[in-house]
Amino acid sequence: MKPDLFQAPDYYNLDDLLTDEHKLVRESARAWVKREVSPIIEEYAQKAEFPKQIIKGLGEIGGFGPYIPVEYGGAGLDQISYGLIMQEIERGDSGVRSTSSVQSSLVMYPIWKYGTEEQRMKYLPKLATGEFMGCFGLTEPDHGSDPGSMITNFKDKGDHYLLNGAKMWISNAPFADIAVVWAKDETGRIHGLIVERGMEGFTTPETHNKWSLRASSTGELIFDNVKVPKENLLPNKSGLGAPLGCLDSARYGIAWGAIGAAMDCYDTALRYAKERIQFGKPIGGTQLQQKKLAEMITEITKAQLLTWRLGVLRNEGKATTAQISMAKRNNVDMAIHIAREARQMLGGMGITGEYSIMRHMMNLESVITYEGTHDIHLLITGMDVTGIPAFK
Repeated sequence: MKPDLFQAPDYYNLDDLLTDEHKLVRESARAWVKREVSPIIEEYAQKAEFPKQIIKGLGEIGGFGPYIPVEYGGAGLDQISYGLIMQEIERGDSGVRSTSSVQSSLVMYPIWKYGTEEQRMKYLPKLATGEFMGCFGLTEPDHGSDPGSMITNFKDKGDHYLLNGAKMWISNAPFADIAVVWAKDETGRIHGLIVERGMEGFTTPETHNKWSLRASSTGELIFDNVKVPKENLLPNKSGLGAPLGCLDSARYGIAWGAIGAAMDCYDTALRYAKERIQFGKPIGGTQLQQKKLAEMITEITKAQLLTWRLGVLRNEGKATTAQISMAKRNNVDMAIHIAREARQMLGGMGITGEYSIMRHMMNLESVITYEGTHDIHLLITGMDVTGIPAFK
């Protein structure tokens, strides 16, 4: 097992913009990733299995709902701390970060923001520690980028709701204890419902044969006349804006997380370029390899500045959906290009599990698609600057 020698690049001294608490949170997450994730992640990716034994540790480093108030079991941290945790976790693996950010932004966030006090007290403390794991049901087999056309629905049966439908590409689904599910009522209005494992008619078949996010557990959510107690409805927000508000939080975390994957690829390529001798000197001494490395660190630095500013805006309650879309799209695109360039620098070794680059590259092919595709985020920015929607 190769030691984790990762050293984070900070070309513009961005640490000067962070508080001591930010740096402490980041270092705690970084040390945990080096100790608990790096030594095992290649094996689990090869096996296409999520390492469930890390769940408790994810909770301990604030990987589940770090910005959730302390009274509900969260750490009460700010948005930059949340971003830094996602960065460090994704530096280890995008699939592990997916588990963390789904739990934080797509399960805990809606219960905190849209739920009742009883729901918050019942679920959030256990979700914060990882005692409960959750998933988020929005995407359907026939409705991905157009979630408003969902067909999953529920009917009022007097003392309960009757839920029918299916969701697809759901991270954490196969082992989740609860699912925050978005479905239409009899008027066509979208609401969130908390569905618990064990409810009759609720199944979560696992998705197999993935070439991406192999160390993440993905599945479906099937609802066949599931009786959902009325107290499990999230009452404080409805309409498509409710799940999209959750996606804002998740996309923000991805914008930070993608930087982690990019930094790991860059750091690996830089170290390799200094050590790999060809034609009598390190390949890092050639112009083409220096060009690649210089462009990588430039793009990482730009992404770091983008997300730091976005974090400040999030802390101030000023960040817009369009601003978050820009950061998600830019940073994932940046990371996937760096992964591809870094892979070329390592030659044949770049495709092996001895290095992390190929795993990051495959993972990022999912990250560039989920939580809003690369093209959809482009159209969100286009609509924001022109005032004209171009989705249809």
